[in-house]
Formats: sequence, C-alpha cells, structure tokens
Amino acid sequence: MAVRGRWAVIATVVLSLTAPPAPAQAAPTPAPHSAQELIDDYLAAAPGGVQIGPNEISYDGGKFVVTLTRPRSSLAATADCPSGWFCFYDGVNYTYPRGKLSDCGWQDLAWWGWHDRTESVHYNFSSGSVSYLNHRTQPDHSDDLFLFSVSSANKTDADVTPYRNMADHVYRNC
Repeated sequence: MAVRGRWAVIATVVLSLTAPPAPAQAAPTPAPHSAQELIDDYLAAAPGGVQIGPNEISYDGGKFVVTLTRPRSSLAATADCPSGWFCFYDGVNYTYPRGKLSDCGWQDLAWWGWHDRTESVHYNFSSGSVSYLNHRTQPDHSDDLFLFSVSSANKTDADVTPYRNMADHVYRNC
C-alpha cells in the first residue's frame, strides 16, 4: 500500500473514532391499545367495575359509567353526553375517555378513579345544575373549593381552564 493510501486509511479510522455518533433511530411506535386492553388497564387502575360493553365499564350498579373510546356513531370534538346524564371528559373538546353520572347530591370522583382528570363537561338535563369541586385539606370536605358549574341553561364547557384536572367531587342540584 502506498504511503498516501495508508494516510487515507488512518484518516478514515481517526475520523470515525472522533466523529459524533450517528443519531439513534427512533424506537418503533407501539401499536395502539385495543379496546379490551384499555378496559383491562382501567379496571386494574380503578377496580370494582364491570365491563358492560366493548368499551364501557359500569360502577356501583350503573351509577357511574366510563366510556373509554368515542363511539363511531358520535362526531369528534362534540359534546355527546346522553340525555339524563352529566358527563366529564378526560380531554378538552370532549376527548375520551368520558365519565357519566346522573344521581343528585355529592359524589366523590375518586371512587371510580376519575379525580383530577376533568377537562371538558356536558350537562344533559332539562333542569338543575352540577358543581365541580376540589378537595382541599379537611377530611369532612368543609373546605372543598368550588371550581365551576354547568346547568340546563349553560350545558357545555369545551375547556374548563383554569380548572383542568382539578375536580375531585361533584354536587348535582336536582
């Protein structure tokens, strides 16, 4: 090998040793969860529910129902709470998962794994209202903080900012 050829080889080796490493290839995107995997994950995180459909879980005999994915029949980015329920969504603009309740009075969203995760709401009754509250320090809830409300006169809020992911309890006035 000629001297010039040796220097070319040495230069190539030196450059390869001192050059920054090639950028790492991005990890493959994991496959989206199936509806059943979402159900199983939710039940593992918030036990006590019963699967009642391919993407729904019921708690307390139907008192609270969580729907994990938007039904195909429902338009995206629209409030789609069924009549006779009030709903809260885990994303702005009514992004799923969606929780729904219908009972009057005070209810703790933590009972169903839904505290601190409301970002948009829909109240689908012809009368009454529901207040969303944040639990503070007193175990008897005497210092719970009122965040916002929706009612038959003001049924939806697509973005509950500045109160996103703060609601721990609800109180429905019937």
